[in-house]
Amino acid sequence: MIIADNETAIDYLYYETVAKTVVKLIRQKSKEPLTIGLHGDWGAGKSSTLLMIESAFKGQTDTLCVRFNGWLFEGYDDAKAVLIETIVAALLKERSGIAKVADKAWDVLKAVNWMKAARTAGSLAFTMATGIPGPDLIQGIGSIAGKVISDPKAYLTGDVFNKVMDGAAEHFKEAAPSETTPQRMHAFREDFEELLERAKVDRLIVLIDDLDRCLPQTAIATLEAIRLFLFVPNAAFVIAADEGMIEYAVRNHFPDLPAAAGPTSYARNYLEKLIQVPFRMPALGASETLVYLTLLLYLASGVSDSSVEFKSLLEVARKALQRPWLGTGFDRDKIKARLGSIPSDLDAALQLAAEITPILTEGAHGNPRQIKRFVNTMALRVEIASERGFQDDIKQSVLAKLMLAERFAPELFNAIARDASADGSKTISILERKVTSKGGKDADDDPMADWPNIEWVKRWAAIPPPLNGIDLRPYVFVSRDRRTSAGIGVAGGPVEAMIERLATSTLGVTQVTKAEVAALTPEDANRVFQGLVTKIDQTEDLGKRPPAAEGLARLCGDRPELREPLVAFLGRLPVSKIGGWVVSGWGVAVEGPQAQEFAELVGEWATQTSNKPLSVVASLQLNPKSKRK
Repeated sequence: MIIADNETAIDYLYYETVAKTVVKLIRQKSKEPLTIGLHGDWGAGKSSTLLMIESAFKGQTDTLCVRFNGWLFEGYDDAKAVLIETIVAALLKERSGIAKVADKAWDVLKAVNWMKAARTAGSLAFTMATGIPGPDLIQGIGSIAGKVISDPKAYLTGDVFNKVMDGAAEHFKEAAPSETTPQRMHAFREDFEELLERAKVDRLIVLIDDLDRCLPQTAIATLEAIRLFLFVPNAAFVIAADEGMIEYAVRNHFPDLPAAAGPTSYARNYLEKLIQVPFRMPALGASETLVYLTLLLYLASGVSDSSVEFKSLLEVARKALQRPWLGTGFDRDKIKARLGSIPSDLDAALQLAAEITPILTEGAHGNPRQIKRFVNTMALRVEIASERGFQDDIKQSVLAKLMLAERFAPELFNAIARDASADGSKTISILERKVTSKGGKDADDDPMADWPNIEWVKRWAAIPPPLNGIDLRPYVFVSRDRRTSAGIGVAGGPVEAMIERLATSTLGVTQVTKAEVAALTPEDANRVFQGLVTKIDQTEDLGKRPPAAEGLARLCGDRPELREPLVAFLGRLPVSKIGGWVVSGWGVAVEGPQAQEFAELVGEWATQTSNKPLSVVASLQLNPKSKRK
């Protein structure tokens, strides 16, 4: 069974504690303007926490909770205006029977239209310092037809609708041309404050989600709209976003800013000025990953999350997660004591989770979404095997282990896929022999000697079950979807986006800036490297230069620590299949300490006999003078 990859009200990870803390803070500061940040990587559980916060305020008539997803409005006219209109529309919907609420709502929307007009003539750069649009913005507003929100009739009826719509055009012409921008902003805040008072809303809570998925201009426009409310009492904003992506949006929107101001960057100062109370979504440790993975595997077996067995298991999990550093409370004895007995599917889930948790914890960096997608991909492949009638040839423990290699060491998985046979895999045989001999090396028969992450590969080989002698062809066959949805792409987010930009075309490569490459963490830089390597490995015709080779040269040119793995990768390409492109076009990516290693590799290509065209090109590279003869 596939588990839905979206926010959920079921708390698998005891994130309810974060939600309860946010709710408590909002209630304590009910009369004050408040902005709260929920920070974390994509898939860290921010959306689910927002859902829990929203659920906590349901049924409270004096509180209005509005959910806003900036990503849904990507490409619309003005994200700032859309956010404000969404809030006003929610107020009108909840208080549609109060005529004076509708009247004041249109005063607020008048300011929205003014901002739309002002946006066309001025710059937003001044807002970095002041929080308001620059003084050079136009002062007037244009007229509009009756449509300000999508469907006023859904919220206004009868005389109220007619009254508002009949006077709408004049209503938007009332702004005096002599009014300054600060005056208009102050008027907006006063009108909005009065709107909340007329609507009898003691606390407005706006939940902003998926802001880090938006383009920089959309993210900045939404943040600027929030800044308008910073001095409006009773308004609280909870912003769920990855800090790094928001900082990138700020740098992109204000490219002329200096790199830093004192110990922190201007981008970080901007975010910290906007967010009064930051919460960081905790990454999962080994104990939490074990619990979460077990729950997901049990769900994937077909059990319902509303069943008595699962609810009882969830109680045991939540108790264990209260003190995860102890690593106790979620074992067979505790589970059996609560459930009475352990179902066979749960027993299998416990066994599999125990085996793969150590490496999955390290590889997924404690990200719940990556763990969930891992389980979903595995469940999908088991289902495919079942539909094709070879489910008996697939063991989940073997499949899970191979998927760990596929996800975190693509070069290992590719090597296994190439030599898988009925008798097993030569790569697996060498690797497991290497592990059991405690580091011994098969000097002349070691294709993994130069792999950049060989230590990780050794740890992978040591986890059960051993794979030597197993026919892995069914597993390779069922993993064919890796070309589109698995492999390095599971990481998602900015890493995947960077891989695609560097792997599509020369134009895409030139548009990646040096600063963007430098901003990658060492872990993400290695993921991008592995993603590009995987794309080259998957190329059917290596006689022509793969598009990803351009990106690989660019990446390694800007990240010197990846140059040694690059030369090692070039050295393991199948000599009989590669074209002359492999000899040149690498530029600074093979300079420095790797220059001599690359020169030696070119020398090997020049003297080999299995690929004559490659030998010729390599010889010309070593002896440029011969080109003139």
